[in-house]
Amino acid sequence: MDIAWEELGWERLAARVGRRRLPVWDCTVGLVVGTDSVLLVDPGSSLREGAELRSQAERLTGRRVTHLAYTHGHFDHVLGAAAFAGAEVFGAVGLAGVLSAEREELRAGAVAQGLAADEAEEAVDALVLPRHPVSGEWTLDLGGLQVLLANVGPGHTGHDLAVLVPGEREVVFCGDLVEESGEPQAGSDAVPGQWPAALDRLLALGGEDALYVPGHGAVVDARFVHEQRDTLANRFGVSRARD
Repeated sequence: MDIAWEELGWERLAARVGRRRLPVWDCTVGLVVGTDSVLLVDPGSSLREGAELRSQAERLTGRRVTHLAYTHGHFDHVLGAAAFAGAEVFGAVGLAGVLSAEREELRAGAVAQGLAADEAEEAVDALVLPRHPVSGEWTLDLGGLQVLLANVGPGHTGHDLAVLVPGEREVVFCGDLVEESGEPQAGSDAVPGQWPAALDRLLALGGEDALYVPGHGAVVDARFVHEQRDTLANRFGVSRARD
């Protein structure tokens, strides 16, 4: 990994962990590097974007991406996956069924958000479903580094997955359960009444000292997540006090 991550537009979060904020939708992707395997957290919004990420990951690590984790099933977090041939794909339990049944909705939603119609159709046709459903927690051994995949939802969607990377300061990839560059978006597939509890689980996972990486926006700390949790509880009328 001799190439400086910053030269390719990546932010280094720890010795083996980085992330990139992609253009247009400001979607975060994460890269976690073990001695044997490489994990990408969310593969981008199109095959073109996925191919760029694959090329950059290979330049940064000297190896191919072996594992993908979907934080949830929205187009900007899954449609680049087919660019990573042979990668093992993980997602929250039930996500594969939703993606399989709602391909047309995924395509239409991507186009409505500004993805070119031909790119959306191509990516949805090639959509890679997660083969490894995570119902609780799944420890992924990347070689010298064990990463925890945790099903902490529902909240932003019915199938939200977080990724915890241990280290001197732990890093938690939150998906869109946490957003920094705008208000958290609650679409038709959100579960608003359970979103604050999902953030409680996220905070229990990472603790008070972790770096929390939102699905959109700058890296935040636990205080930000606590505050967003309480804001969402007020917004959605969830009365239970945070422990």
